[in-house]
Amino acid sequence: MRIGAAVYGAMTRPDIHQFPCLKDNFGVLVHDDESGVTLSIDAPDADAVQRALDQRGWRLTHILVTHHHADHTAGIPALKASSGCTVIGPRAEAHRIPQIDQEVGEPDTLAFGALRAAVIDTPGHTIGHVSYWFPEAKIAFVGDTLFAMGCGRVLEGTAEMMWGSLKKIAALPPDTALYCGHEYTVANGRFGLSIEPDNLTLKARLDEAERLRAEGQATLPTRVDVELETNVFLRADQRSIRERVGLPLVPDWKVFAELRERKNRA
Repeated sequence: MRIGAAVYGAMTRPDIHQFPCLKDNFGVLVHDDESGVTLSIDAPDADAVQRALDQRGWRLTHILVTHHHADHTAGIPALKASSGCTVIGPRAEAHRIPQIDQEVGEPDTLAFGALRAAVIDTPGHTIGHVSYWFPEAKIAFVGDTLFAMGCGRVLEGTAEMMWGSLKKIAALPPDTALYCGHEYTVANGRFGLSIEPDNLTLKARLDEAERLRAEGQATLPTRVDVELETNVFLRADQRSIRERVGLPLVPDWKVFAELRERKNRA
């Protein structure tokens, strides 16, 4: 799929409700009022998702799974039992996702009432991780591939694979809002500043993130253009970062691999 190629009719902006759950996960509900469709992006905790549904007066119709990890799927059985919702998830991990109904992967597209989504393969954190991009609504749900000023650990794939996945997200339209699986922004920003101490935009963003967290507020969603300026993992192709880590001549993905390894040790 060529990122940026999908075009679907008139602009549709769903109602989006993000809420914390478990230790540092985020749950997200996406609701289309006209059709009554309500999507849960992953299902970290059934009770938290159900409370959010009840607060909004919405009925769950679908769960979109980004990857198989338990902190993204543990709530599926209870939510499916109570709502009869349809569970959609990555084809390459279908055998590891409970009660999956529909297997997807790039370049599949999905329709939910007036909403349209493109499935993007974003492996690396897990081998079959997918992201869901709603081009008309200018939103994408990227799971644990990308975080605000950070990225997921490379657990099942390779660093080269993960770099390719991050480049796909970076190629989305600049004003695309990115919803991520966890609240890791402050730690990511502090690491980023250790790599790019002269990046004033990054420093200002870290200051803002620290203020928001001190007030108990979320730092997400983020945006593609913001990440391109402040996320060192997306900036592994920048000369200043290459020189900072002592790898001026290697392929971009090897610079990314070095950054990811340094973050692992931080």
